[in-house]
Amino acid sequence: MNPCVTIIMPCFNASEHLDRSVGSVLAQTQLDWELIAVDDGSTDDTWNRLQQLAQQDVRVRPIQQPNAGAAAARNRGLGSARGDYIAFLDSDDTWHPEFLAALLESLQQAPEAGIAYCGWQNIGLGGGRDDPYVPPDYETGDKTGSMLRACPWPIHAALVRADLVHEAKGFDESLSSCMDYDLWLRLATAHRVVRVPRVLAYYHHHGGVQITGNKARIALNHLRAQQKFLAAHPSVARKLGTTRVRELTFGELLQRGYSAYWQRDLFVARLVFRRVMAHGYGSAKDWLYMLPSWLPQAWHRRLIERRDRADRT
Repeated sequence: MNPCVTIIMPCFNASEHLDRSVGSVLAQTQLDWELIAVDDGSTDDTWNRLQQLAQQDVRVRPIQQPNAGAAAARNRGLGSARGDYIAFLDSDDTWHPEFLAALLESLQQAPEAGIAYCGWQNIGLGGGRDDPYVPPDYETGDKTGSMLRACPWPIHAALVRADLVHEAKGFDESLSSCMDYDLWLRLATAHRVVRVPRVLAYYHHHGGVQITGNKARIALNHLRAQQKFLAAHPSVARKLGTTRVRELTFGELLQRGYSAYWQRDLFVARLVFRRVMAHGYGSAKDWLYMLPSWLPQAWHRRLIERRDRADRT
């Protein structure tokens, strides 16, 4: 008999996190699940630990493949999925024990909906950035605009009907990041989504290599996912209009550039600002900040330091 829910977990050098992440799956109050854990060419003890966990619980199904990236690992898991619903959990993140039960109930009560999503909490960031967050009810506002602007929820804060994921052909393996945003953008704009207004997913930040670790790559892949969606849905672009589309795409990219700039992460800010300028976006004031990105980075940094000193006097 097939399980109700398939959980897909890509694993790369994740042995030190597996007890916590898999442990949060084993602790679920919803018991009818399978966990497909895909070892994506790890060089540590990940595969051995997955096999040990599988011996302890037959619902854990390890798969091994040469390193191909998170999107390919998730697609490999999808190819073996048997559940009617799909959830994704990265190997260093966790769920509340009632995650599966709560999201499954919300979808079963709304048969016309394709995705259920919930709130989440960052853990380990510090500086006031670890507060729990419950996203809005996207169905009550400009859902398409909201989805196009930014990823609406982390990959592990949603449960989706399996047939929709398979029809969408899973993840775009050409994206080295933002592949979850690409999938949610395609699915959530085409199907109703339902909110579970509880914090049930936890994103653990640590010093290791995480999928979301490269800010420049994320910013540019986010734009790629947006442009890919708009190219495939010209009616959406026409409905939104050119000005709104540019604000949602290049305007969002500009804000990511500013975020890096104010943190003095010039490597990221300069790459992002150059991409924004290449598309002719931004006000005159924005361009005053962006134009020095064409200078050598050392000159750019000295210019900022001089401006900072002037602001302090």
